[in-house]
Parts: sequence; structure tokens; C-alpha cells
Amino acid sequence: MVTIATANVNGVRAAYRNGMGEWLAERKPEILLLQEVRATDEILEGLLGEGWNSVHQACDIKGRAGVAIATTLPFAAVRVGLGNGEPEVPVDTGRWVEADIELPSGEVLTVVSVYIHSGTAGTPKMDQKFAHLEKVDARLRELMDSGRHVVVGGDVNIAHQNVDIKNWKGNLKSAGFLPEERAYLDRWFEAGWVDLGRRHGGEGPGPYTWWSNRGQSFANDAGWRIDYQLSTPALAELASNVHVDRADSYEARWSDHAPLLADYAL
Repeated sequence: MVTIATANVNGVRAAYRNGMGEWLAERKPEILLLQEVRATDEILEGLLGEGWNSVHQACDIKGRAGVAIATTLPFAAVRVGLGNGEPEVPVDTGRWVEADIELPSGEVLTVVSVYIHSGTAGTPKMDQKFAHLEKVDARLRELMDSGRHVVVGGDVNIAHQNVDIKNWKGNLKSAGFLPEERAYLDRWFEAGWVDLGRRHGGEGPGPYTWWSNRGQSFANDAGWRIDYQLSTPALAELASNVHVDRADSYEARWSDHAPLLADYAL
């Protein structure tokens, strides 16, 4: 089994101060997909410690975004960003990193850590999000057509269906739940990508992966399901034990997101 965990850490230094290191030592995933790292390569590598190989794209805007892949297995190749060799605009950096990982079986698994813009409805930030989603959409088509086993994990900042957000009626005009955003997920699933969180999480509502820090959102489980592991169809058949690792209490959390884990029989 190969365990993949994806987690928006909301700042990796703060996450480690609040218990992420102990969580990692207990869960022992072979592959870790991180979002909102908000740190340098050197800081991330220092926190992970020995035994981890990592690739990281920091955001060009200091203190924002940042995605990484860390693994106890060897890298065969890494690819950073969606610029196709051209410089990306700063707001699009720190949002996409890929790695081909050599498995003990001799096979190669491609994994992606993705962090899509949150956006603000009716503002230029929303235009930036849609422009980036077009790049993500194009790359997902290429990855699906590659014929390889691929896992795309991370914070997509879009809840797909009503069961993926507690207060869906109150958020129909909110970024993260706009029909135009949800249509991208429709397109990806129609193309064959499998939403493992939903396949293994039942019909819902939930299981949620993010809760606002306002009020009693976490205590009342008034959350959003915006963190995903999407896999190619053949790989989805090898997945098991897919679950949201929700903390037992608000105080026990080390991020405002909960990790999403899956085991793969590879």
C-alpha cells in the first residue's frame, strides 16, 4: 500500500507549531501533498527533516499560496507550474507542482499538488481564478490522455454539489460555489477523473474538509468540502481507506483544513 495525504496547512510553520509533525509521524504517508505552504524551500525541508524528498513552488507574492510534494520515495521527474516554460503571472505561482514517483513495484505514479485561487465573486480576483482554471483544465486533459496512474490532490476551492457545503442555500452567489466554478468539476468528472472523497464518503452531506474560524463552524460541522483527491479511473479501483482526518476538537487542529488520506494498492 502507498498512502497519499493532501493537506492545506495554512502556513507550514504554524502547522508544525500546532502539531503537524506529530500527526505526520503517526500517519506515516509515503506521499504528502501540501498547499498554502507560505515558506521557503529551506524552511520546508528543515521542518520535514531527513528521509523526505520534496519539490516546492513558492508564490512570487510573499506570504501567499505555495504548493509542495514530499515523499519518502524517489522522484523520477518533477514539473513546476502551468506556464509551459513561460513565466507565470505572480498570482498564479505557488499553485501547481507535479512529480513522477518511483514505486517499490517499479511502476511510476504521477502526483500533483494543486491550490486554486479562492476568488471573490464579481471582482478581478474571480477573473484570475477562471483564467487559472482554464490552464488547470487543459493540463488535466493531458494527464488523463497520458495513460498513466495519476492522483491530483489539493485545495480546489470549489464545492461541487449541495451536499458539499453545509449552508449551500446561503452561498449560491459566493465564490467557491458559483455555477460557473462547479461546471469545471462537472467537466473533469465527465472526462473520467474520479472524486475519491465522494466515492468513499457516501452520499453526504459532507464529509467536509474546511471550516471557517468564525463562530462555531467547526463545532457545528458547518463546513465545505473543497479538498480533493482526484484519480484516473484505473487507479481509483485500487484506492481504499479514503477518509477526512478531522481533528477531535477545535483545539487539536493544526490547520483550518483537515487532511484527506487514501491508500492505493500499488
